[in-house]
Amino acid sequence: MTALLHQQLEIMRPALLRFAILQLRNESLAEDVVQDALIAVLEKPERFAGQSSLRTYVTAIMKHKIIDVLRASKRERRIEIPEDQSEDDVIDALFKANGHTHEMPRQWAGPDTALEQQDFFRVLEICLEKLPANTARIFMMREWLELETDEICKELNISTSNAWVMLYRARIRLRECLDLNWFGNKPAAKTQG
Repeated sequence: MTALLHQQLEIMRPALLRFAILQLRNESLAEDVVQDALIAVLEKPERFAGQSSLRTYVTAIMKHKIIDVLRASKRERRIEIPEDQSEDDVIDALFKANGHTHEMPRQWAGPDTALEQQDFFRVLEICLEKLPANTARIFMMREWLELETDEICKELNISTSNAWVMLYRARIRLRECLDLNWFGNKPAAKTQG
């Protein structure tokens, strides 16, 4: 089982790396994210329950790792302890009076049923690869990584209006591609009348 898992992960590694580079625009960071995702799978292979494809499972892990990298500068705050305070005082300042953190962690959504449709995501990936690189990147940042527009604009150094235009163009082109390559292959529903 381990040898087969290694082989499957090695086969999907180039596609994972392309996706990570598209999002992070840094080959070194992308390598790290892919490696972290692959190591997570290899360290605990029993967590893969087979409810989705292995690629979907690894991609979901990598998605969270990419989000961590993109948000690292926001989350990581250097805390300097003033001379008149103790370390405990500084730690206590991170929490509200009721013991909750000031910033609640984001809850993970349950697996989406669409992730079960491997063929759809294969076609979607092909359609994304046909988009210009920046258009595909902004679409994936917004729709897959679920970043806010402000975060995307800061990351890409673009205006909000430019971001919305690029998202609009991405959605239009993806819709056309999916209409032809996914939905077009399904028989149209007939109305009786």
